[in-house]
Amino acid sequence: MQQFSLCFGKVKKDCLKFIKSQETKADKFKNKERMIKSFLIPLCFWISKKADKKRPYFVGLAGGQGTGKTTISSLIKIILTKYFKLKVFRISIDDFYKTRKERINLSNKIHPMLLTRGVPGTHDINMMLSFFRKAKSRKFKRLKLPTFNKAIDDRFHKKNWYDLKARPDVIIFEGWCVGAKSEKNSTLKKNINSLEKAKDQRQIWRKYVNQQLKSKYKNLYSQLNCLIYLRAKNFSLLQKWRLKQERKLWVKSKLKSNLKIMSRGDVINFMQTYQRITQNMFKNMPKYASIIFNLNSNHQIKSAVYKSK
Repeated sequence: MQQFSLCFGKVKKDCLKFIKSQETKADKFKNKERMIKSFLIPLCFWISKKADKKRPYFVGLAGGQGTGKTTISSLIKIILTKYFKLKVFRISIDDFYKTRKERINLSNKIHPMLLTRGVPGTHDINMMLSFFRKAKSRKFKRLKLPTFNKAIDDRFHKKNWYDLKARPDVIIFEGWCVGAKSEKNSTLKKNINSLEKAKDQRQIWRKYVNQQLKSKYKNLYSQLNCLIYLRAKNFSLLQKWRLKQERKLWVKSKLKSNLKIMSRGDVINFMQTYQRITQNMFKNMPKYASIIFNLNSNHQIKSAVYKSK
């Protein structure tokens, strides 16, 4: 415990500064010091013991939309860098979305719903597999990795991409479907919301997405050294948080032209594409995640369960 307090003293200022940058006037973080001290610092001690400087330690961080993955992964990075002196790189699976043009082609070739970013099959999976392979290579070479601009629903220009000059000790790979597993074909038949019922009557979209999880995504996720899951109570809570996130995007976005900020109806529709996998993750993730952070309805971590030593 003394170590944790010492660590908190060293990282407190930087962590609170980052949290402040994520807040808006209407939306302030509560119990932030408790979150850092009671949950994130013990997690960082756990990761630091496992990090092997000879090759990167891959941390998967998963959780439904709006659970706070970006904030939590950024704070983990601050603590590991500042106190443990580890080289940390964090990236989201969202940064690897296919370009809008590529998704238009995919939607024309396979199913119109694949134009909507989000589900497995709408990321550049080969680019992610290549990134994992190159990051682990003994002869590490500088890597340029994409960044995705959700406000325009397309990638940023290459000049704004990540420039990874040295091999990291820890790579935090976060995303809503990180670690998700495929489901049985028999359960695919049942519609779980109005969007599936109206737009995927022949189950082409869901079967395609499921097949992606069964193949290349399974290969990708099997390379993660540990998996942390932010577990919300239910799907309707995620919808509420995602709506809040969209409002923040609107407040924070400096771009005022060509914006693709979503209305309430858009968000509800958008999240229906996520619902099937998210609900499967609610059910299955606690069985195979290394660490589960249980979230309460106020968006705060209420407890942690460590399942792997």
